[in-house]
Amino acid sequence: MYQEILSELSQPGVLRVGVNLGNILLVTGKSANGDPEGVSPDMGAAIADMLGVEVKYVTRQTPGEVADALAENAWDIALIAFEPERAKTIHFCASYVEIEATYLVPAGSKLQTIDDVDQPGVRIAVSERAAYDLYLSRTLKHATLHRGKGLPGAFELFKTEKLDALAGLVPALKENAAAMPGSRLIPGRYTSVRQAIGTKPENKALAAFLDGFVAEAKSDGFVAELLEKHGVTGKLQVASDV
Repeated sequence: MYQEILSELSQPGVLRVGVNLGNILLVTGKSANGDPEGVSPDMGAAIADMLGVEVKYVTRQTPGEVADALAENAWDIALIAFEPERAKTIHFCASYVEIEATYLVPAGSKLQTIDDVDQPGVRIAVSERAAYDLYLSRTLKHATLHRGKGLPGAFELFKTEKLDALAGLVPALKENAAAMPGSRLIPGRYTSVRQAIGTKPENKALAAFLDGFVAEAKSDGFVAELLEKHGVTGKLQVASDV
């Protein structure tokens, strides 16, 4: 039934799944054998199970590194955020979860709204090559971005360099705020990061299968069950159909 899809896999009988370890909402733990655990790994495992093949996780520390690994033919599918820049080389299916992104500002900050942040002289810390870094790189007109390695690196840069704002996903920023007395999140959002499953553009049969899998996983409650299973309900939302 899936012969055409299986013929597109680089290793017979194996689905290689690219996973971003830096997203602490989608990868929430590690199994005894070292495999990642969480919503993203479970999605990959479910796809492999449906295809009747073994799952092999290809992990990287940042989403940018996962995207780069396509050039090495390191994975068959990857679970990272959809972003127009990435879509130049990766075919993305519809999103399965979404996460709102905003800013954290330090105690005493005069910045009150999303629009306040994009002003001359405002310096923003951001996780290098995260989806929201790519988004802000396209859309900011005045503020400047200062990039750190992953979420911890961006938070450290924000603190040590006394930057004006930290860009990030709302759930992670709430944790950062708890570790930084007096800091606060700016209400609203500048974007919603939509996590999706990508594959090689030439994998036409696999891409069509992924589109159907995600649509069903959202409609039959499977994605919602994974959010509940891994304790991230309320931090992540099942993606809307857009």
